[in-house]
Amino acid sequence: MISLVTRPTLTGASRSGAALLIRGIKTIPQPPGYIVGTVNDAYVPPKPHKAEGSYHWTSERIAAFALAPLTLAPLVGGTSTILDSTLSTILLYHCYTGFQSCITDYIPKRVYGSYHNYANYLLIFGTGVAGYGLYKIETSEDGGVTGIIKKTWNA
Repeated sequence: MISLVTRPTLTGASRSGAALLIRGIKTIPQPPGYIVGTVNDAYVPPKPHKAEGSYHWTSERIAAFALAPLTLAPLVGGTSTILDSTLSTILLYHCYTGFQSCITDYIPKRVYGSYHNYANYLLIFGTGVAGYGLYKIETSEDGGVTGIIKKTWNA
């Protein structure tokens, strides 16, 4: 049983903190239960998009499964520029799709409208900056990303 001392911290404080965080963001009013139309209206499916659905899910899984052998390959056979660049590119793509899924789940367009687009633009900008940083690491550091990891492990 929750005591009277901890109960306000579990219910009131967490709700008020979340409300303070979201209070400044205007949301699009939603119908009760998120139901649009009546029971007799026909279902209108969304337009298909090539970056969503099974193709998107499949590309995420391929990137996730490709990371395991690419991470272990430098330990077994040594490093090469192609291997290191491939590892960096797939890791960057894997991070991009993960954050994109978070934006889709937690900042939905139907609720937040243009904030959803701003979050996606910010993600694209951040991915570009990270890609440039990986390029600089690959061209200036001895051994690239795997060389930095080896130096860290040997330190």
